[in-house]
Amino acid sequence: MSTSLFQPITLGNLTLKKRIVMPPMTRSRASQPGDVANDLMATYYAQRASAGLIVSEGTQISPMGKGYAWTPGIYSPAQIAGWQKVTAAVHREGGAIFAQLWHVGRVTHPDNIGGHQPISASAVKAENVKVFVDNGTDAPGFVDVVEPRAMTKADITQVIAEYRQAALNAIEAGFDGIELHAANGYLVNQFIDSESNHRTDEYGGSLENRLRFLDEVVGALVDAIGAERVGVRLAPFTTLNGTVDADPETTYTAAAALLNRHRIVYLHIAEVDWDDAPETPVTFKQAVREVFDGVLIYAGRYFTPRDQAAKANTAIEQGMADMIGFGRPFVANPDLPARLQHGYPMADHDPTTLFGGGEKGLIDYPVYGESASQ
Repeated sequence: MSTSLFQPITLGNLTLKKRIVMPPMTRSRASQPGDVANDLMATYYAQRASAGLIVSEGTQISPMGKGYAWTPGIYSPAQIAGWQKVTAAVHREGGAIFAQLWHVGRVTHPDNIGGHQPISASAVKAENVKVFVDNGTDAPGFVDVVEPRAMTKADITQVIAEYRQAALNAIEAGFDGIELHAANGYLVNQFIDSESNHRTDEYGGSLENRLRFLDEVVGALVDAIGAERVGVRLAPFTTLNGTVDADPETTYTAAAALLNRHRIVYLHIAEVDWDDAPETPVTFKQAVREVFDGVLIYAGRYFTPRDQAAKANTAIEQGMADMIGFGRPFVANPDLPARLQHGYPMADHDPTTLFGGGEKGLIDYPVYGESASQ
């Protein structure tokens, strides 16, 4: 029995029945052309609506924000209508869902963005990073990213406006709120981290300057839809997609304090989750708890087959976290909360079906006790 995870919690204007989060996971099933959320995706999310909160896969805020083939957007009328199918399906099942707003910055290829050169904080290529493009088959074709161009002041103003409009679009699409993707080496992260931001204007150099883009984007989101419907995801200690910070504890404690001033409803921290990765320093978690008053969500290595969610419960009981995200376990276990609550065995996902394709590996995983044929 995983007790702490099954206590209710208030999240802005929402009362959630449990503290289990399904975090954003790219699945690349959007309809083409147009990168439109569809009935298949609606079924997928509705199957998992027993989570306390679902955060959608990243949905790009503009054509230039797209990093990977077949990922959904949230900037066109058709895309809004597609997401309305998803949110309606989740709400029918009693769930709550936030949209993750995504701009990849330099983590893309011209084939994914209409032949344009990607944009970033600085003209610095992400080394040893690949993205996938539509190569005319059902299997993604992986290619190296290219060197981006540094964003001008006009670019920055435009992208902030795109974030603001995307938040409004998300509410029109029926989402309960939005999560700003400021993690995993994507655009906002490219401004924050010292090694990817070489700017010499007010958006680069000092820590205050490197956090300015985050500050202005969040300010626009809060102004558009209200702080009670805005969450932010950070990844302080990962080096995904080539972003590295020289002093992540200092940088991300300052980021948490900045976000607290905006009174956002939650801060979602992605921890490093490969098998032999170091633990997030307890000193950092304590510092974040001290400076951030909203709901704290942590995700990454909070489930093991042997101990199941023991680590997650401990994190909540110790006050380090308020909610816990379980990513990959949700892929093959649509009824993950029930399995955690009752100690049922977990199914393993098929890694070959994570990205692209159709129903297989997306909506054909059964709930516990139900045969796959049913």
